[in-house]
Amino acid sequence: MTDDKRSPENIDPDLLEVAREIFDCARRGEANTLAAVIEKGAPPNLRNEKGDSLVMLAAYHGHADAVRVLLERGADPDLRNDNGQTPIAGAAFKGFKDVVETLLAHGADVEGASPDGRTALMIAAMFNRTEMVELLLAHGADPNARNANGVSPADAASRMGAPDTAALLAKKAGA
Repeated sequence: MTDDKRSPENIDPDLLEVAREIFDCARRGEANTLAAVIEKGAPPNLRNEKGDSLVMLAAYHGHADAVRVLLERGADPDLRNDNGQTPIAGAAFKGFKDVVETLLAHGADVEGASPDGRTALMIAAMFNRTEMVELLLAHGADPNARNANGVSPADAASRMGAPDTAALLAKKAGA
C-alpha cells in the first residue's frame, strides 16, 4: 500500500467501482445522474487518481449541462488536476465554447495558469480557436500575459502555426 489516499490500492474495491462509475458519468455528461449522486452525499469535488475532478472530466468532454449541475452543487470551477491544469484550459483546448461560458458564469478564473504559466487564452490561441480567443478576451483574459518562458499568447499561436489567432492577439496586444 502507498501513502497516497487516492491510490486505488488504498480504496475499498466496491467504493472504487462506484467512484469509477461517477467519473464515467461526468465523461458522458450525465447531468441528472451527477445531480442525484451529489445530492445523496458524493462530494462535488471528487477527484480521480490523476487529480481530475468531475468538473474537469465533464468540461474536457464538452458537457456544459453536467458542468453547470456540478458547479451549482458546490464544485470548484478552478480545481486543478495533478498536472496543474484547470477545467477552463481543458475546455478551451477542445474548443467547447458553451463549457467555457458556463465555467466563467460560475466564477472560473479566466487567467488561471498552469504551473508553466500557460493560460486558457494561450491554449486556445495555439490551436487557432478564434471564437474561443474572442470569448476569453471579452471576459478579461490578458493578451499580454507571458508563460514561464516569456511566451505571449500571440507568440504561442505563431509558433504553433495558428495565423488567425496570432493576428487577432497581435492586434489586441498592441491596442
